[in-house]
Formats: sequence, structure tokens, C-alpha cells
Amino acid sequence: MRSRLFMCLIAAYLYYQVIAVGNLFSSEIMLDSNATLENKKVLSIMKTITVVIVNETDRKIDVTDTEITAECWVVGEKTNCSCSDGYTWSNDVCYNHSSCCSDTECKKNVSNFTQLCIKKIKVRINGSVTSNKGIDYQLQGAFGKLNGFQSLNVTDSSADPALFEAEFNVKFTTSKLQEVVTKLEKDITGATVLLDTLGLVTISPNTKVCYQSAPVLKCLFDEATDSAAWTFYSLKKESFELKEGSVVKLHPPCSNPENSSCVAIELHGVTGIWSGTYVCGFTKGSIRHTAKTELEVALLPDDISLTIDPLTADCSIKPSPKKVSIVVTATILKSTENYNVTFNSAHSSEGTPDGKNLLYKFKVDVFCVKNPKPQSVNVTFKNEMGQNKSASVEIPVIYDGESFCKRESIKEDIWPKTPSGDTVINRTCAEGTTGYKSRTCDGTSWQKVLFFCVNKELNDIVNAADNFQKGLGATQEVAKNIFERLQKSSETYSSPYQNNAADVNASINILSLMANASKTIELTEGVLDTFVGAASNMLNQTWDSNGDDTSIQNMSANYLQSVEGLVKNIKINTSTGLQTQNLELKFCSSRECNVTVFGIGVNLNKTNGTMKTVAVKNLMQKLKNGFPNTERTDLLISATLDNNGSSVEIEMAFPIEQQDSATPLCVFWNTNTSDWSKEGCVVKIGHGNGTVCECNHLTSFSVLMSKSGVSDPALDMITNVGLGVSIFSLLILLIVEYLVWSAVVKSNLSLFRHTALVNISVFILLADCSFLASTSPKDLSGTWCLVLTICKHLFYLAAFSWMMCLSIMLMHQLIFVFSPLRKKVFMFLSSILGYVCPLLIVGCSYIYCEYTKTRYYNVKTCWLVYDRVLEGSMHAFILPVGTVILTNLFAMIVVILTLVKSSVPDQSKADDKETAKSIIKVVVFLTPVFGVTWIFGFALFIVKHGTTMYTVAEYSFTILNSFQGLFLLITGCIAEQKVREEMIKIIMAKSGRSESTKNLTTTSFTKDK
Repeated sequence: MRSRLFMCLIAAYLYYQVIAVGNLFSSEIMLDSNATLENKKVLSIMKTITVVIVNETDRKIDVTDTEITAECWVVGEKTNCSCSDGYTWSNDVCYNHSSCCSDTECKKNVSNFTQLCIKKIKVRINGSVTSNKGIDYQLQGAFGKLNGFQSLNVTDSSADPALFEAEFNVKFTTSKLQEVVTKLEKDITGATVLLDTLGLVTISPNTKVCYQSAPVLKCLFDEATDSAAWTFYSLKKESFELKEGSVVKLHPPCSNPENSSCVAIELHGVTGIWSGTYVCGFTKGSIRHTAKTELEVALLPDDISLTIDPLTADCSIKPSPKKVSIVVTATILKSTENYNVTFNSAHSSEGTPDGKNLLYKFKVDVFCVKNPKPQSVNVTFKNEMGQNKSASVEIPVIYDGESFCKRESIKEDIWPKTPSGDTVINRTCAEGTTGYKSRTCDGTSWQKVLFFCVNKELNDIVNAADNFQKGLGATQEVAKNIFERLQKSSETYSSPYQNNAADVNASINILSLMANASKTIELTEGVLDTFVGAASNMLNQTWDSNGDDTSIQNMSANYLQSVEGLVKNIKINTSTGLQTQNLELKFCSSRECNVTVFGIGVNLNKTNGTMKTVAVKNLMQKLKNGFPNTERTDLLISATLDNNGSSVEIEMAFPIEQQDSATPLCVFWNTNTSDWSKEGCVVKIGHGNGTVCECNHLTSFSVLMSKSGVSDPALDMITNVGLGVSIFSLLILLIVEYLVWSAVVKSNLSLFRHTALVNISVFILLADCSFLASTSPKDLSGTWCLVLTICKHLFYLAAFSWMMCLSIMLMHQLIFVFSPLRKKVFMFLSSILGYVCPLLIVGCSYIYCEYTKTRYYNVKTCWLVYDRVLEGSMHAFILPVGTVILTNLFAMIVVILTLVKSSVPDQSKADDKETAKSIIKVVVFLTPVFGVTWIFGFALFIVKHGTTMYTVAEYSFTILNSFQGLFLLITGCIAEQKVREEMIKIIMAKSGRSESTKNLTTTSFTKDK
């Protein structure tokens, strides 16, 4: 009987001698022998063999390592084969001879198979079956037929779906596994089988990378699949589907002839949150092939919070110390990294746990010798890979003799003794909020507290949106959840200090993060409702940014850009629009688009794409407006177009409510300058029915209303010259009144008139000085601008109030000739009307603006604010002045009618009648000056800007009112006989001229009257 021995050996590494850089291969060689051979002998012989590739005689391979994988004994017709340790029968052998599977001996003649045994590889299958029947038997039978089957465990066969896991020690093809799935779904009625494999896909090995590095992870699979994806499991046991984002960069397909499926990601700037398990998956049908790897990031603190105790170093105490000890505390999140921590190059002790944080404390000596450079403390954290991250904090020092703010306690906050110019950071926030408060010491006075405490729920949403933008869990469900939480939080911002600027700013940041994410991560119309609802809610709030207009302008610009970006990037399928209280959206896919949003008609002819329009309320007043002498309107509209590859012409018809009898200016929001611009936009039609704007690009549009156009140099010159003349004239008038007062005030009537005249002159003089001081608002601080606005408001109102006192007095005196007004009554009522009423009007208007968080004054003009009809602090001036003018006009009419109808008085009343006639002359002269001139001002609100009538009214108003002091001098001194006579007497007395000359002069003046 003849026996033969087959040995299959695997040469682990073969070397091509003709190639400079060697290539490594694995191959199988079968030896056929008629005699028994020892394994060691065979392996030693193989190492001396040089293999020559057929048809390539010039290329040789050296065997560097060998290993026996299978042995077969053939005795006659009987065959007995077995795999070496660590090897198992190949799929070809198993599926052709069912008795030759796994680790069993094979009694079949398998010498014709090119690969008998393969190296064992652990493969695990995790699956689920939707069925309400026990499935243990079916699963065991189905998977038990696969090569390399080891075990199967069903966690709960009665559950739906039932979960199970199976283990194998050999790779298999997807098609073979799909056969099992198909059979199971056929045998188990109504069942759906889903499988995940682990062990068939090759992935990058576990690794540790540097902080802020950019590691690349790659997965390879030798079969073609339908799709691929990545999932990340953080150290906090949270799972995220990885999508393209600011950190996650999905590489293009990387398949090659050896690996039909390949997927890779690059993580840019990884931090501690990116440490964890990464799982890649290739899906084909209901089967997903996975692989996982661990990525460890050498940690550094993402945020280092430094606090000092006490908050200031007080070197001003007596006796003066040489140094003051300060305890600096560095707070970071708990970390597994063993940091080397130094404070100003001195090593710190180990960190102390404090909840979720670690605290590192260090005692620092602050020297009391005055140093022009600020004294600071620097802390550095160094990780195991030699990377470091630092943070520093300046220590406010109160040196002896320097100004400082005293220690104050406001509610539960302590503001310590602080040197002038320094800002104290207080990191204690109310329950449910996180952040800080700050307060600056200015000289010896504290400025108001600035609040930056944010609602913790909003802070969590910011973190979720930040993860979404990075690519962590960037799915539609996560996006919708973020907008739902934002909508709920924005309905009622809660702040114990009635200051929601930090909450609003955090909400806008969420929109900004989601808008940036939408550039690479597709968002569908399913998020529209919650996104628009949240954005609308934000505009219902008062954006009180600690009184800082610049912050509000930045917030509003960020809001507009974020809303516009989200509307543009969200994919629309069936939705045609959406309306909320402050936002209205309309979508149009037809070639000719005519839509209306909040009354604004939009027309656009296009060739392709979807036009998206959104109109926004309650935002215009918050945005920056760099156009001088213009007023914002109520609405703005944003228009975008998908797949816009050509020039466009868009036409927008704004409603009549926005005209307000002014010249319209069509503008668009320039994101580069964060301001309005009129480039590419023209006013096509401007009439009583609205304003039609035509623009050659798409973005956010609105209409600004120019009330007076650009500054007119001629008017500016007239104003400045007139104010100078007026101030000089009023000073002369008051001097004259002082000199002639005792001589001209001989009766109650003259007392009343001159008292009113002096008060009018004083208040107009003060108002003109305030006006002249504020002619260059850009050179004034906000405080001075406010003070001058209040002064002008108060002094002009007081002047007009005394004008009304004079008119009412004269009207009463002429109507009730025999019932003269008593002195005490006049002085009391005039004081109420002339002093108290203006103070009440100005004070109430200022308090109202502060209470309602509306602007009392415009920093660009240092004057009151006019928004629109019956809106704006300007009405606290217009309405009282209008009342005075109407009263003066009515008084003039009454006086004229009385004079016409009155009979000639008795001879005994001749002197009083003569005096009354003189007063009437003055009233007739003064009433047009005080009344008609300001009627020209009211005409500017009525007459259309740019017309001839408007120019006439504008120049008339400027000339008559800037020279108002001169007119008062003429009517109050020169035109009144008694004042003129008394002044001549004073002048003559000073010059020493004869009494005859004085009498002659007096007589001539008397005849001239």
C-alpha cells in the first residue's frame, strides 16, 4: 500500500530581489511526497528554495519565513486532513464538503483546493429579528451552517425585536450571509433580520495623538457595498453619527483594486471630546460590516478659568505693606491626563476635585512698589506629549495715593475696593445661569454692572449646536431637537436682573452655529417650524445690551446673516411658506415669481432654482445705519435663489406705511461692512402708494427714509451765524432789562410782560448755547450728548411755556378790561406753566424711555428720536410746542377781534388804553415770530422732501429761528417806547448832555411813535 503526504505551507514573507524597495506577500505552497517527512525538515528546506516566477525568469523570490497550515495523510482511497493550530478550513473546502468545517478533521480528498486552511480571524455578528415567536432553534440552525461557527446567544427570544450575537473564526462573504438572512425571513413569518458584523473590515489601529492634531482614520473592505458611515462613542458613553463639519472632514472614496470599499475621515484640531471609540460601517442590503478603533487624544484643558482671592491687592492700607499675598485658583474640567502644572514657572500641587472640576491653587506675592507694567500670574498645563497650554490673569493693585472705588455690596454681589481703570470680574451667577458679571472702576465711581450670565439650558443648547457644527451627531433629528429646545427657551428669557442680553446673544450664536453647519450638512424643511418660531421669539425680546448700541448692532447683524443663511441652505420639498409674528417666509419654484410677505410684493423672473423670501419685523431699529439724516422703516426682506448662476433683477414694492412723506432710499445689507449700501439698487417708483425698489442682486433689502437729505453747508452756516447773533442779542436784551427794570415796570401789566420776556430770553439763550455746543455730536461723549439733549429739550419747552403765559395774559387783559389779573395769581400760574410743566414733560419722557428700553436721544444728532408718527421721544417736544403755537395763534385772533369790536373807552381810561395799544403792537409783532416760524418746522413733516416748497420751508425755518434772539431784542427793546426812553436817559446821564437836549430828543421820539 502506498502512502502520500501533502503539506501546505504558508510563506509569511517573500522578497523580490529585483526590486529596490521590497514588497511583502503571503502565499501557499503544496508539497507532494511519497514518504513521511518531518515538519522541521520541511521548513528548513523551504528556506533554501528560490522561487522563480513563470514567464519572468529575471524575477526571483526568496522565502523568508514558513509555517505549516495543513497536513493530509492519504492511504489508498482514505484521506485524513487536519488544519494546524490557529488555522481552520477555508470556505471553499467547507461549503463543498459540509463535514470539513470549523476545526474538525476532514476525511475527504481536498487536495484539489488551492487553499485548504486559512488563519482564524474572530468575527462577531450582532443582529435583531422582529418576531413574536421563539426563534432560538431557527437562528441556531441557520448560522450553524456557516463555516467557522462557534456560538450563538439570544438575549431574549420573546422580545420584539429579539437581539442575538454569534461568533465565528473565519471570514465569509456578504452574499453567503445574505443567503442566511433571506432564509430566516422566509422561515419566520413577518420577520425582518438586521445584521452587524465585526471583524471583516480592516480599520486603522488604536493610537494616541497630540492635542489639536489632525488624525486620519481609514476603513477597508474587500467587497463592494452600498454606503458607508462613521459613528463615534465618546468617553461619556454618548454616541454620535459623524458628518462633514468644522472638525470632521469626510475624505472622498478611497477604494482600490484590492479593497472595493474604503471610507476615511480626518479630524481637524482634535481636543479631549474626540477621545473615544470610532466605528466605521459598510452597508449592503440589511447587513452592515463594521470595525472599531480607539483614539486617545493627549489632553489639554479646553478652558482654563482663573480667579484671584482677594479680587484686588490693596497696597494703600496703613502702614503701607511691602507685598500682599494673593491666592490664584485655576479651574479646569476633570481629566484623565496627568498634567504638569506651573504658576509663574513654579510647580503647583496636585489638583483638588470639586464636583466636575479640578482646582489648582497657588499663593502669589504682589509687591507694592509701583510698576508701570501690570502684575499678572501665568499658569501652564503640560501633558505627557510635551504640549502645553497657558492662561494668565492680571491682578488689580491699589497703590498708595492712587484713586480707587470703595467696596460696594449690591444684593448678594460684593464689589471690592478696586483701582481706577480696572474691571472686576465676578463669576457668581444666579441659580440656573452660568457666566460672569463685570464692573469697571472709573476714577472713584463705579460704573454700572454688566451682566453676562446665560441660562444654563441655553448654554447646553450652544454646546449641542457646536457639536453639530463640528460633525458630531449632525442628523436631522438632532437639528430639530436643537431648534425645538431653542424655541422653548426663547419664549421667555428669564433673568433675575431683568437683563436678557446674554440670553439673546447665546440664542443668536446658536443660529449662527447652525447656519455654518448647514453649509456642509443638509437640513430639510422638517426643521423650518421650530427654527422660524425660535427666530421670531427672539425679536419679541428687548435686546438690552447693557446700554451698548454697538453690541446690539453686532448682535442684529449676526442674527440677520444667520437667518438668511439657514433659509438659503434648508432644502425645500413641498413647503410653500410659513408665517409667524415677526417672520414670514414664501418659496417659489416657478419661472415667474410674484409673492407677498408682510405686505411687501416681490417679483423675480428666473430660469431655474427656488426663490426663498423672508420678511422680518422688529429688526431694522437694531441694525446699524450709516446713512446720515435717514430713518429706518419697519421691515426688511431677504431674497435668495438656489442654483443662481446668472444675473437677476428683483423688484420689491414696499407699502405706504413706510413712506412718511420722505424721500425713499433703496438699500441692501452689506455683510462685509455690516451696514446698509445702495449699490445695485434704485428707486424705480416713489409715490403715495409706496416705494418700488429694483436691484440687480439678491440679499437682504430695506428702505431708508431721508427726511432732510445730506447736510447743506449753506444751512449749517446760517444756523451757526444765526445762533451767534442770537446769543449776543439776548445778552444785550437781558442787560437792558436789568438797567431799565425799575423804570419800565410801573404796572402789573408791564410787570407781567417783562417777566415773561425775561424768562423767554433766558431759556432761549440757554437753549441756543446748548444747541451750539452740540453742533458736532461725533466729538461728544455719550454722557455729554445726553446732557445737552435734555438741556435743549427743557429750555425750549420752558421758553414756549412762557410764550403761552404771555399770550394768555394779554388775551385775558384785553377781554376782561375791568377785571385785571392779580399779580399773585399770574406769578403762581406762570411758575407752574413755565417751570414745573417743562420739568415734568422732560422727566416723564426720559423715565418712559428708560422703562420701555427705547432710545431717548440719538447719539448721531444729540437730539430727540423720531421713529414715526406717535413713536419716538420727539413727540414729547412736538406735541407741547404744537399746543403753544395753536394757543398763540388763537390768542392773536382773539386780540384782533377784540380790538375791532371794542368801543372807544372813557376819557379817564385814556392812559390805560394807550398802554394796551402799545402792548398789542408788540403781541402782533411777537406772535408771528414765535408762532409762524415754528409752523415752518411742522411744515417740514408735511411737505414732500426735495420739492421747492420743502426748500422754502427749510430755509425759512432755519433763518427765522436761528436769529430768534435778534428778533426778541428788536421787539423787546428797540420797538418799545418806555424802554427806549429810559435807555436814552441812562445814556444821556452818562454823557453829561443838557436837559434840553434830552427833552428835545424825548419829544422827537414821542412824535415818531
